[in-house]
Amino acid sequence: MAHWIEAEAVPDLLQEGMTVFIAGVTAEPTEILQALSERGDKAAGVRFIAVSVPGTNCFDFASLHPQAMTTVFFATPENRKSVAAGKVDFIPLQYRAIYDYLENDLSIDMAIAQLPPINKVATVSHGVSVDFLPAVLDKAKIVVGEMNARQPVAENAPHFPASRLTYAVACDRQVKRVADAPITDTAREIGRHVAELISDGDCIQIGIGAIPAAVLSALAEKNDLGFHSGMITGSVMELIQFGNMNGVKKNIDNGKAVTGVTLGDEKLANWAGTTAAVSFRPVNYTHDICTIRNIDNFVSINSALEVDLFGQVNSDMLHGCQVSGTGGAIEMMRAAALSKGGRSIIALNATAERGQVSRIVPRLATTTATTALRTDVDYVVTEYGARRIRHLPLSARLEALIEIAHPDFRDWLREEWQTPSPATTAGR
Repeated sequence: MAHWIEAEAVPDLLQEGMTVFIAGVTAEPTEILQALSERGDKAAGVRFIAVSVPGTNCFDFASLHPQAMTTVFFATPENRKSVAAGKVDFIPLQYRAIYDYLENDLSIDMAIAQLPPINKVATVSHGVSVDFLPAVLDKAKIVVGEMNARQPVAENAPHFPASRLTYAVACDRQVKRVADAPITDTAREIGRHVAELISDGDCIQIGIGAIPAAVLSALAEKNDLGFHSGMITGSVMELIQFGNMNGVKKNIDNGKAVTGVTLGDEKLANWAGTTAAVSFRPVNYTHDICTIRNIDNFVSINSALEVDLFGQVNSDMLHGCQVSGTGGAIEMMRAAALSKGGRSIIALNATAERGQVSRIVPRLATTTATTALRTDVDYVVTEYGARRIRHLPLSARLEALIEIAHPDFRDWLREEWQTPSPATTAGR
């Protein structure tokens, strides 16, 4: 059984040369991280592994000590400077590949996560954030649980024996919240176009942000929708509660909304952690192409920063700098392509920087890595419409994409395509 300690004692468990996995999203051990930040000297020579999600997990492990080492799979607003300066190792991996890397290719000395309380039968639920923790739980030499009295137990989630905990820290604090992005008029228009591509009975995968929220809002007239995604938001909760998203047409996990984590407020966490409608699963299930391809009419909906006229997608770099990560979108897109009746959608604003920059670009810059290949892309949607480019030849593909670019940039796109320049990045 776990030895109960105070959060302030956790830094003393660290030793030089250790590799320490820190859980993310709502499983981020907030009180333990606070204790670590106050005793950063204990982090010297320690490597931290974290799947820190932008907008959710704000801790920069490089700030603990000059000799602390960190491996991340997302650049966040908090760690971008450390990533750019080489203080943090960024590894570009898709979600399922991250899980496999953690499970099979990495020695873990310690795993730290926030968890629900131990239940009456001496097991621990992963709660409302399963995600990557199962990949390291069995292999970690030391497991530290920050046992939060307010974390929902989530019976419809994996459990593990309480004896697996080496140390436990008592915690009573609000579950980590993620604020909803405000929905702009442009996002609503994009959401309307995306909703036109969705049929009753489709199974949806979607992310977070203004455009996903607008899409979900526009699905209020659809029926018998299913849900299979890495994360669940308040907008999804509302569709389930109103009966639009009941999963009755799903041929896998019938009647269940499958997700890995909650991203929203305490109301969402409490509902998702107690309802029978939601099933929490780890990344090796939520992002497994072989599983998802067997879900009929699976529709993946994801955002992007840029799409070029080849159909290549950039979702994680700006001006040559890493600003996010590849995430799980590509796995979802490829699974949708293999699903019977499936399709994938990339939705983005036509412009950025208050209309000064086109997000439909002639070619991705040479300093920008491609997130999704031109062979992966199916539908592209902006506020100016939706076009399916998957089976279009190059000449028709570029015209289709120009048609949904902002009108101010359409001539520029044609001109740049005819006179390519290696320096081309975006229209101004």
